[in-house]
Amino acid sequence: QVQLVESGGGWVQPGGSLRLSCAASGINFGIYTMTWYRQAPGKQRELVAGINTAGNAFYAGFVKDRFDISRDNAKNTGDLQLNSLEPEDTAVYYCNMGLAWGQGTQVTVSS
Repeated sequence: QVQLVESGGGWVQPGGSLRLSCAASGINFGIYTMTWYRQAPGKQRELVAGINTAGNAFYAGFVKDRFDISRDNAKNTGDLQLNSLEPEDTAVYYCNMGLAWGQGTQVTVSS
């Protein structure tokens, strides 16, 4: 059974940082691109960042060099470092690999 479990969300003030993690099990981790999506209340889910099997990363335009995605194929984990957070970054963040999705982790940015 494929399982993706996100962690690391929380509340942070504008300008702050959080590090999200995604732990995968039941999946051939090394052959899938890992992507992170987010969904804010009342909005559609949108792509945030992704990293392919070779470690090449890509980001949505709104990231503007604030976020950093990484993965560890030996540990079946991936991280998304969120820096310079803004209130507009408030959303539930989801990890995705293939057809599998995690349950999401809430990120709230407010003063």
